[in-house]
Amino acid sequence: MTSSVESDWVNRFADEVIAEADRRAPGRTIVCASGLSPSGPIHLGNLREVMTPHLVADEIRRRGRDCVHVVSWDDFDRFRKVPAGIDPAWAEHIGKPLTAVPAPPGSSHPNWAEHFKAAMIESLGQLGVEFRGISQTGMYTSGAYRGQILHAMRERHRIDAILARYRTKPKARPEADDAAAAEAAEGSGAATEDDGSAATGYYPYKPYCTSCDKDLTTVTSYDDDTTELTYTCVCGHGETVRLDGFDHGKLVWKVDWPMRWAYEGVVFEPSGVDHSSPGSSFVVGGQIVREVFGAEPPIGPMYAFVGISGMAKMSSSRGGVPTPADALRIMEAPLLRWLYARRRPNQSFKIAFDQEIQRLYDEWDALAARSDAGTAPPADAIAYDRARRTAGAALPTTPRPLPYRMLASVADITTGDPAQTLRILHEMDPEQPIDSLDEVRPRLDRATAWATEQLPVDQRTQVRDKPDLELLESLDDDQRRSLDLLLAGLDGHWSLDGLTTLVYGVPKQMLGLPPDVRPTPELKAVQRTFFVLLYRLLVGRDTGPRLPTLLLATGADRTRTLLLG
Repeated sequence: MTSSVESDWVNRFADEVIAEADRRAPGRTIVCASGLSPSGPIHLGNLREVMTPHLVADEIRRRGRDCVHVVSWDDFDRFRKVPAGIDPAWAEHIGKPLTAVPAPPGSSHPNWAEHFKAAMIESLGQLGVEFRGISQTGMYTSGAYRGQILHAMRERHRIDAILARYRTKPKARPEADDAAAAEAAEGSGAATEDDGSAATGYYPYKPYCTSCDKDLTTVTSYDDDTTELTYTCVCGHGETVRLDGFDHGKLVWKVDWPMRWAYEGVVFEPSGVDHSSPGSSFVVGGQIVREVFGAEPPIGPMYAFVGISGMAKMSSSRGGVPTPADALRIMEAPLLRWLYARRRPNQSFKIAFDQEIQRLYDEWDALAARSDAGTAPPADAIAYDRARRTAGAALPTTPRPLPYRMLASVADITTGDPAQTLRILHEMDPEQPIDSLDEVRPRLDRATAWATEQLPVDQRTQVRDKPDLELLESLDDDQRRSLDLLLAGLDGHWSLDGLTTLVYGVPKQMLGLPPDVRPTPELKAVQRTFFVLLYRLLVGRDTGPRLPTLLLATGADRTRTLLLG
């Protein structure tokens, strides 16, 4: 147990999980679990299914307890629909196991499931998530679950009775902006499967047809003594098989999930909002695992969903859905971990792909400074530590973490040119110059990717090739004097801090104010007017990157040319 007076949600769940595990089976390895369906891109909403138990399992390991985080790949689920952007001809595979569907065009992977699993596995590695992956295709086709399947078929009447308790209960109507309903339909290939009911009776097992390889089958009879199962398929095929040696099918989802809880000994597993209403898989599964499989359901929170700043609700069946790999292109892994660690699972949050990411990085850097100084609130400091390291290792960090917004501006202005980028960064702090871009990586690479891929074209910066002579000739005396003051101070202020002092100081000089004067409405108005003039002369717009960064990027000689004419 943690002895800390201040705690975070991870610590509290770790306390509960350890206590529950010790009650159930003292001394055994504690099992936390996640489930992912590789039916399409595994997006940032699905990532919460993994990060929640990862953080809890990692805390348990930090306390010296044996704990394993299993990730069940639901790759034996049926292929339900063709995602946007994929050849519609793939519809011919609907109903097959995901591992029996060809990979998307151009993929190097052997099948559909492996294609989408691979990207997620790589991202989890970058995020420091240690897990044991379990392929449900491998488990079912190897016969590993054969005993559980036969037991479920013997207990089919009991299971049917449990399900009947909930079939007549009305489902809660989600609000119009409630993400749960959409996520239930899109987040998992298993979540919307039938429960095994049919006109021929209740059977919790669904065979894949050995002729067409699809699950468009109906079980018509089953003999408990011989384990002979007869099914028909809409393709016209039908046969009788012995279930004690037939491995081409699976338990329906509402029985499959609790069976796995018992099989793996799961103590902790979160569930989405869609699994928490009456009649949902988690609620029904809790009854089935106790009454049929003789085990306890896992404890675990309901987790809220994750949105994207400036984008509609995530859905893996629609094109362009951000994945963890997409996020890791524009942000460092510790920052992405922090977004999941700092919010309780039942709190929704958004991940920024727009300019909000700059504010997010400012917040992250401020927290880093407070944590290093020992002034961060305890819960914030704990979340920061969880983001930067796991029980086993620290995540890679940037040696010189310059402000993200600055690096993004430099990448924008230079279009990512390494030589120009190094020149600008070298000149930012003459006392501690950047001599190699490796000092500011991987943050520089993430900021460059954001400026290149996410910054709208109409917001990108292009420094003028030649002076705007018409504008220069129209300047009044005060405007010309302000430019002269700036140009006169360039050489003596050629650093990021120096240029910041200079560009804010020129309007003060124009008003005859001392350098340390507090801003007044009049001063702010004069500063804004001066800044707009500089932007127009340098980039032909009224706004742009922070002026000190823009001046460094433009260079002293080119700045003089553009401001003098």
